[in-house]
Amino acid sequence: MDINKNLSVEFKLNQSQIDNTVALIDEGKTIPFIARYRKELTGSLDDTQLREIYDRLNYLRNLQKRKEEVFASIEAQGKMTDEIAAAIEKAAALVEVEDIYRPFKPKRKTRASVAREKGLEPLAELILNQDINVHPEKEAEAYVDAEKGVDDTKAALQGAMDIIAETLSDDAELRKALRVLLFKSGFITSKAADAEEETVYKNYYDFSEPVFKIAGHRILAIDRGEREEKLKVGIEIGEAECLKIITGKYVKNKSESAELVNLACEDGFKRLIFPSVEREIRAELTEKASESAIKVFASNLKQLLLQPPVKNNVTLGLDPGYRTGCKLAVVDGNGKVLETGVAFITTGEKHKIESGKIMIGNMLKKHHVTVIAIGNGTASRESEVFIADLVKGMPHKISYMVVSEAGASVYSASKLAAEEFPDYDVSLRSAVSIARRLQDPLAELVKIDPKAIGVGQYQHDMPKARLGEALTGVVEDSVNSVGVDLNTASHSLLSYIAGINASIAKNIVTYREENGSFTDRKQLLKVAKLGPKAFEQCAGFLRVSGGKNPLDNTAVHPESYTAALKIINECGFKIADLSNTGFTEITASAESFGLSKISEKAGVGLPTVKDILKELAKPGRDIRDDLPPPLLRSGDIMEMKDLAPGMELVGTVRNVIDFGAFVDIGVHEDGLVHISQLCNRYIKHPLEAVKVGEVVKVRVLDVDVKRKRISLTMK
Repeated sequence: MDINKNLSVEFKLNQSQIDNTVALIDEGKTIPFIARYRKELTGSLDDTQLREIYDRLNYLRNLQKRKEEVFASIEAQGKMTDEIAAAIEKAAALVEVEDIYRPFKPKRKTRASVAREKGLEPLAELILNQDINVHPEKEAEAYVDAEKGVDDTKAALQGAMDIIAETLSDDAELRKALRVLLFKSGFITSKAADAEEETVYKNYYDFSEPVFKIAGHRILAIDRGEREEKLKVGIEIGEAECLKIITGKYVKNKSESAELVNLACEDGFKRLIFPSVEREIRAELTEKASESAIKVFASNLKQLLLQPPVKNNVTLGLDPGYRTGCKLAVVDGNGKVLETGVAFITTGEKHKIESGKIMIGNMLKKHHVTVIAIGNGTASRESEVFIADLVKGMPHKISYMVVSEAGASVYSASKLAAEEFPDYDVSLRSAVSIARRLQDPLAELVKIDPKAIGVGQYQHDMPKARLGEALTGVVEDSVNSVGVDLNTASHSLLSYIAGINASIAKNIVTYREENGSFTDRKQLLKVAKLGPKAFEQCAGFLRVSGGKNPLDNTAVHPESYTAALKIINECGFKIADLSNTGFTEITASAESFGLSKISEKAGVGLPTVKDILKELAKPGRDIRDDLPPPLLRSGDIMEMKDLAPGMELVGTVRNVIDFGAFVDIGVHEDGLVHISQLCNRYIKHPLEAVKVGEVVKVRVLDVDVKRKRISLTMK
């Protein structure tokens, strides 16, 4: 198998792009590094494309390895033929390879294996030949042997039919044909385990949908219902249609032997083939649904991580609560904790609420807080009402935003949080996290296990290893696309930079604490365990502000510094003049001179020239600054009962799932925009229309106060 050629065809890319990408991966280059600094070799493939190629490359290599194992096993048994070898070579999926290997795989004890031990295989072969002159019952007399457990001709014929049933169930071509038929014509069905019981799976109590058509989120819902023993699930198909395929291949005529073969076909289908193929198809449906859900989760997570930060604002983080009060933490514009406290503002007791009002009011005035982040958990609604009323009476403008506190409790109880805030209890750490995730979502959310952030669906049902791998990749891509300040980044943030692991990240922080701020990227080579290979991978993603070399505060890689200097000179500028404002006219100057000429003189490709120009025009730029800012509120808030059909509102997309998007419109319960209501054109998935964190205009379609459901439209 020419894996690279297969990848080129599958991804519709030039062979050189695939060859170069695979070579870079095999050299140990990270995906973020390849995407950013090896564009000439890959044809400017982005991180998403590169990860898809990486995943498929691993699958095909595992497939090739399994083919070699199966080939060696069959050959060792002395049963390899040209036909089997060709079938193995042609197999395009692991399931096809396993089908080929099935007849040669060491088997547990079966009815057929017992019959073979009794010496009935020759009788089975005789019957399978279906000679019209052969009378099976008469032939079976020769195999009656009480010592072997064959008491009569009936037992001999049954044993022979068991062997035939297993033979046809091991037929790779037949299994493939039946698998195709079940995909094309089968129906996934589910029934209630107890029709009287009220469960969340009521929609699936009497459910049926074509296998080829069923949506991934329904597969995952049915699977969960089955695991919880609330549903009975299966695949239904016309038995006659399946038997027609089997008997069409194995039944040759209308002889006595053929009648027995026909019975063996029915037995083999019901007892062996159908249950096995049904399991395979359901496993494949689940795998595809999981992969799709993981992609949605990954996309949502990326959008959440890349939310624009609310920079340089003194922020109050409020972790709502009832009995134990609301935990408070004021942090400065850099996230440093200035003050903490606890206020009982949701108790219903007037004196406590008044006391809390005074405490929070003093905090807001003392530190000149301009933004308040309210966690969206228990008591969030009451806390928001309180804050909305309080800020009206403040002498300076204060905005607030309800932020997702998913994962905040996980972080606050972690070893990392204990190291960061040894003097604070768990609940106060959570308030700090809520404040910081509004200030800089990326820097704060990297401290939390991505699975705990909660922007997907059925994430607890996903294969843990695959989900973890995919989400870690998203965090890596997000962190590297933004870049981090080498002198302020936490070791959690640094550990996601290309080429840096957790150990090296801690060593960087230790070096910084012992030697002071970095003034040059080259100092990284003095950090323990950070060698030339790691430096090549990480250097371009780490920024040094106010250092010796202005290029250290850009995404220009040190390997391209010489090229950058040539570009600066060719465009009529001087490196000494490069400041945070950048060379605003450099792109226009370069284009007038001719990018191709500059590329030639600088000795780098056009993609690299364009990237360098972007950095020189705006050093230290944060790609998140180009996105619309988050929706901060400061006025009156509504309750669910205030909503009415036709009302127009502005909200923030909180989560995107297969069948729509949930939007926060400021009434505590998020409203659902069904996929059919997202836009006027046809879309296959909501992600084609909206993204997590996007601020959107919506109109209320329906409000069900009792069930706490809000239906919205964006049409």
